[in-house]
Amino acid sequence: MVQTKWIRLAAISGVMVVPLLSAGCGLFSTETSKEIDPPQTESTNVLDGTNTGQTSSVAPQGEETQLTVYLEDKNGYLAPISLLTTLGGKEAAGQKALEMMVDGGAYASQLPEDFHAVIPQGTQIKSYHVDPQLKMATVEFSAPFADYTATKEREIVEAITWTLTAMTGIEKVELWYEGSKLSEMPVDGFPLDRPLTRSIGINLETADGVSSAYSTPVTLYFSSQTSNEEQYYVPVTRLITRPESTVKAAVEELIAGPLNRKQLNGVMTNDIQVTSIEQKDDTVTVDLQDTAYESGQNAPAEMLQAVVLSVTENTGAAKVQIRLNGEANVVDDQNTSYSEPVGRPHHVNAMKS
Repeated sequence: MVQTKWIRLAAISGVMVVPLLSAGCGLFSTETSKEIDPPQTESTNVLDGTNTGQTSSVAPQGEETQLTVYLEDKNGYLAPISLLTTLGGKEAAGQKALEMMVDGGAYASQLPEDFHAVIPQGTQIKSYHVDPQLKMATVEFSAPFADYTATKEREIVEAITWTLTAMTGIEKVELWYEGSKLSEMPVDGFPLDRPLTRSIGINLETADGVSSAYSTPVTLYFSSQTSNEEQYYVPVTRLITRPESTVKAAVEELIAGPLNRKQLNGVMTNDIQVTSIEQKDDTVTVDLQDTAYESGQNAPAEMLQAVVLSVTENTGAAKVQIRLNGEANVVDDQNTSYSEPVGRPHHVNAMKS
């Protein structure tokens, strides 16, 4: 995996990111929304039909619920994976998610094949608290948390941050260790002097010929496969030369495809062109030109879904309107209509355990 020491460039450049959605049945749920409601408070029941695109940080006790956790795949990439679990007593969803991410922990048997947890083995969550006003989760880990190699440090930080910020009401994360707030990670010194947000990126890579000092991060969604040929999405934050339009550049990078073509698959053919991109209020309209597309033809679901994920991730917009060759009446090969603006779906990457 191509990585860089880049840490805070996304925050400096002002790129907006939104929390990744919770995962569920199939790559995308059949409940792909036409509209996303404003973020809910942490006490909102995510299962009551309200589509926020996030997992609630407080789920119904004793009921089966879905949690999104970021796990490492067989190629070394972090990916969001949906897991079904039951919360007991006053167990917080965020704490349960972190416990499921402990390598060799109590929930290891529930993880799908080809994926494994990245929090060091033996780690316990000593305390977990969410401040709804600050929208910040504070987590205290036990001593085994520091038992990892330096090369795994960023991956651990990214997995924790992206997992917790996938939950309603959490935008920032603060890490503690054995009673003390961490100012940096214990092995390789990743700075923690400010709360962690999604601006740290995930699965970092740098486009050829790009200087990190004059670059902008864009997060793209490519495709990969398990050993059983199950397809799933992988988010990748790529540093690119500063563009005039970040969202247009993100779609163009999506078209260009993954840098690592041995382990990631492109979701669009490289002859597709971006005709225009416009944002009005909470909706981004993406007009694509595809000479191979004929009116009335079903478009690849993988392509359309990746566009929605990538555009919302890089703009903070709630909805995306996709047009192909100027036509809005687009239907994918799973018979899902994109004729109206669609929001980020409830669920992504539900894998067989």
